[in-house]
Amino acid sequence: MAKVRVHNFTITQDGYAAGPNQRLDAPFGDGMDGLHEWMEAAMENRASGLDTERARRWEENTGATIMGRNMFSPQRGPWEDESWKGWWGPNPPYHHATFVHTHHLRPDLPMEGGTTFYFTDEPPAKVLARAFEAANGQDVIIGGGATTVQQYLRAGLIDELNLVVAPILAGAGIRLFDNLEGALTQYRVAEQISSPAATHVQLVRR
Repeated sequence: MAKVRVHNFTITQDGYAAGPNQRLDAPFGDGMDGLHEWMEAAMENRASGLDTERARRWEENTGATIMGRNMFSPQRGPWEDESWKGWWGPNPPYHHATFVHTHHLRPDLPMEGGTTFYFTDEPPAKVLARAFEAANGQDVIIGGGATTVQQYLRAGLIDELNLVVAPILAGAGIRLFDNLEGALTQYRVAEQISSPAATHVQLVRR
């Protein structure tokens, strides 16, 4: 049965997924240097290792992705123009339908490699239904950022969270596990395993 998964979502030791002042030259905000060093090293050495194996799981049986506006763009408010096409260049890594939550709609954005960004102001359950249809029997990934993951957790829509804890401290920003209204009581820690670079934690429904 197809699942709703969070995968390779990285937080700091003190629980932050993003720091203050996200901008073009600081996609994750201030104080987040080194957040994804584990992934960068894994991508450079794809042959072996725990981090490489876990990073690869992101693409296994994945048919659609959902993300928030802040994951797609550093801009806030109405689009100044529509020239911004994401952080990833002309060929984003998704290669499938990718839904972007935003209060400011814009036309669908087809990219190279099979990725199409769909901008939506619909509620999570509705967007998830569209994503499952697009995924055609495969899993749907909730990509981030933290507030988007929180929305889907509060709505009880996530089956599995595969998190990565990086060995840095942020001290300020947006914590993944804030504002959940008791949603985490529906999950248990199924696995915790560490490499020299990071700790991988899997949460699954009870």
